[in-house]
Amino acid sequence: RMSQHLRQLQEAGLVQRRKEGNAVFLSVGSAECVQPLFALLDSWSAVAGPFAWFDADRARLRAIRADRALEAQRFFEKNSPRWGELRSLMVSDAEIQQAILAALDGHDVGRLLDIGTGIGRMLELLAPRATAALGIDRSPEMLRFARETLLGKVQAELRHADMYALPMEDQSFDTVILHQVLHYAHHPEAVLAEAARVLAPGGRMLIVDVAPHEHEELRRRFAHARLGFSDKQVLDWLQEVGLQASVTAHLPSELVTVIWRATRVATD
Repeated sequence: RMSQHLRQLQEAGLVQRRKEGNAVFLSVGSAECVQPLFALLDSWSAVAGPFAWFDADRARLRAIRADRALEAQRFFEKNSPRWGELRSLMVSDAEIQQAILAALDGHDVGRLLDIGTGIGRMLELLAPRATAALGIDRSPEMLRFARETLLGKVQAELRHADMYALPMEDQSFDTVILHQVLHYAHHPEAVLAEAARVLAPGGRMLIVDVAPHEHEELRRRFAHARLGFSDKQVLDWLQEVGLQASVTAHLPSELVTVIWRATRVATD
């Protein structure tokens, strides 16, 4: 019966339903009556006093968030030594983030898509500058960790999705970023083509990854499919999908971090 009631609410536009793995997430719908309905409930509560079920729901929410925080902490403690080992080969996060902001060159972020969001680091950096922010990842575990990381910090949506088949409309984002994602792709040119598909006219794409290197152990220890990319490789792929592309930064370290920027030229 619960599923029947939820389906009716969804059909009426009062809630939106999104499936992610075995979990289903519900959020406030887009129907015009939603906000007036919430205002009516607030005014009713002010007159009639607090509802017992409302307090119970809040208590349950606090318990769920506490469980998720503990789960995220355990996940981080388990994986942080490996992440630390990899990050020690690169320049600092602060230097990379500064270079990313410089690559935006003062342009508005607008509608932001973070492909392969991981723990949500790029959302934490760019979502406050965006009008709307969405991070996608194939790993439900990483998405759970990102939700806990971003809770109370930034407004961003997180969604389970495949970077080879983005469930978004053409030209629907003003800024698309792939931060240390492309080297996991066996077909990086296909990933960039899909990212270009959702980039709006005048929009910008940033690819942050590493230059070619000889650290073969990264394939085994971190499942890297590619040992870096040359400027020519990335620029050729971006131009093939109709974008104007350039290199904006080389950040030297044991692994050289590179930032490539691509633009979809707006046409009249």
